[in-house]
Amino acid sequence: MAEHNELGHTGERIAADYLTAKGYEILAANWQFRHKEIDLIARDGDYLVIVEVKTRSSDGWENPREAVTNKKIRFLVDAAEAYIMKNDIMLETRFDIITLIPAGDAWEIEHIKEAFYPTL
Repeated sequence: MAEHNELGHTGERIAADYLTAKGYEILAANWQFRHKEIDLIARDGDYLVIVEVKTRSSDGWENPREAVTNKKIRFLVDAAEAYIMKNDIMLETRFDIITLIPAGDAWEIEHIKEAFYPTL
């Protein structure tokens, strides 16, 4: 596995553990719809939470949240809609971003709730 893929999978595991510790229920990880993927799908009380996880080895080039482009947002919204329909979900939906950057032996984690809203 390429080093950047390994870093991404590590970040997703850490993000899932972080959410679980905050009381979220992880419903799916790496859920795919056609060529689109949702990193994490969780439940937070009365919310279905679609989570994009961005992990970087450093913040030298760009903040990880800046990598969530308009195209990526459209992909996430499309995939979320498919997940909701397939699983007959009747919850409000929220789109969050979790960014991770290593900080020594730990991780700098930023959880951005309601990072964006889908457009109609």
